[in-house]
Amino acid sequence: MAQAFGKAIAKPCSTSSSSSSTIPIPNLFLITSITSILQTLNPQIPDFSPLTKFSPHLTPDIVVQVIRNQKNPHHALHFFNWASNPIPNPKNYSHTPFCYAAITDLLLSHSLFSTAYSLLRHSNKLSDFLICRFINALGHCGDIRGAIHWFHKAKNLGTGRRVFSCNAILGVLVRANRINFAKAIYDQVLAEAVVEPDVYTHTTMIRGFCKVGMVASARKVFDEMRCEPNMVTYNTLIHGFCKRGDMEGARWVFDRMVESKSCEPDVVSFTTLIYGYSKRGEFKKAVECLKEMMERGCSPNVVTYNALVEGLCLSGEVDEAKKMMSRMRLNGLKDNVATNTSLLKGLCIVGKSDEAFKHLREMVSRGMKPDVKAYGVVVNEYCKIGKPREAVSLLREMVTRGVKPSVSSFNAVFRVLVDEGKIDEGVLLLKQMSQMRCSPNFLSYCILICGLCKVKGRMQAVEELVSDMLQNGHNLDATMYSCLLEGYCEDGDEEMALKTFYDLMNKNFVIKQDIFCTFVKVLCAKGKLKEGETVFEGMLVQGIPVKWES
Repeated sequence: MAQAFGKAIAKPCSTSSSSSSTIPIPNLFLITSITSILQTLNPQIPDFSPLTKFSPHLTPDIVVQVIRNQKNPHHALHFFNWASNPIPNPKNYSHTPFCYAAITDLLLSHSLFSTAYSLLRHSNKLSDFLICRFINALGHCGDIRGAIHWFHKAKNLGTGRRVFSCNAILGVLVRANRINFAKAIYDQVLAEAVVEPDVYTHTTMIRGFCKVGMVASARKVFDEMRCEPNMVTYNTLIHGFCKRGDMEGARWVFDRMVESKSCEPDVVSFTTLIYGYSKRGEFKKAVECLKEMMERGCSPNVVTYNALVEGLCLSGEVDEAKKMMSRMRLNGLKDNVATNTSLLKGLCIVGKSDEAFKHLREMVSRGMKPDVKAYGVVVNEYCKIGKPREAVSLLREMVTRGVKPSVSSFNAVFRVLVDEGKIDEGVLLLKQMSQMRCSPNFLSYCILICGLCKVKGRMQAVEELVSDMLQNGHNLDATMYSCLLEGYCEDGDEEMALKTFYDLMNKNFVIKQDIFCTFVKVLCAKGKLKEGETVFEGMLVQGIPVKWES
């Protein structure tokens, strides 16, 4: 649910597009024709004579659309260069900033940074508006240093507002969770007073602070804004307070928005508040908020009702949740998978497992397609009540229905199989995971390996699993080494026990007292007192700690 609100709150952007929502039929024909011809050209030796007849009809919008239609960036670049200098050029066509933005975006999307830079530099079009494209592209590639380099390049231009590059670098740093770095740049921008921050500048910082839970810092930015907040600003801060559980702060921001009269609360504003109240179990306030929402002429959507249903279900108020679902339907909204997943959770929380299983079947019979979360709730409930085979059956059903099971669901099954002594079934399921579109993780192996180590005579099976685990890129940790040592001691295999013990020492892992004592007893029983002394002395010399636990 929280992710849904995160997507609902639009992220601030600092650029706009020149493309219109509809393209006239004649222009569409031109775009299609030019695109088809370009795809037949040899990028190494392009022949543009077939395009000459289109020269009189070129417009910036047509050029932008042709560029965006190109899969080969070299085709697009040749066309771009030709279009700005066609012979003849009866209407003296010239590229607009949006044309340069389109070709820059295409080149950067193919990591042709030097090509894009060369084009803009030679055409003397390197501007703050276009530099922000480089910053964003490098940010998406994870090259934070490169993005910062381009931000400083924008600063050295010496002209223009430079707010585009400022907003771009702040956005890149916030997305990368480099909030302290973003704050340093933000503070520097304010102190230098060269760039006049706009609403996007402030909102980006508010979003960054809220993202890492620094709501007090976000509010400080809000209070010190040098321009009027917009809807995204208010909703971002409301979400930040709700995420922290500070509903008083969230309501304060909401009331400020109402008082400002520049922004009317929208469905996101109300829904975020409702989710926050529901999360805190304050359903009376959540319902009051819903009432206020409708009185203001703002219609609740599915996400709004889902917030209420989820909150009620997690608090065990399943009957109230069902009533809310009925109210939702009466208002003309259809419940979705998320709504019903919340109900499944609620039924499991109150111990109505059979009803949860039945409801999942009803979801399918109604034509609904349960997702991995919905199935996961029921799989975990089967495991909780000790029905691993039913859980496995449901995992197989997921695969049949095209739903990729989560590794956490498999791990829940492995735990209950180990607890019930059905480890071989767990090992078989582990080997079948790849066929079921899921790969085991470290925990999957750990559960089964440690389970097998407790069964005498199964160390060969353990070694096979360890080998498989290492091949899949997972390394052993202290817990697993301890399990192996215990298993070899149980089998009386002092040689493998010694090898495992030395591996433990070399990795500086802590050894529990009971396992260490068992190991020493095995060595003594085999008459290897000297090895026992050597082991203990080696531990003391290397400073390997022994955790003495009862």
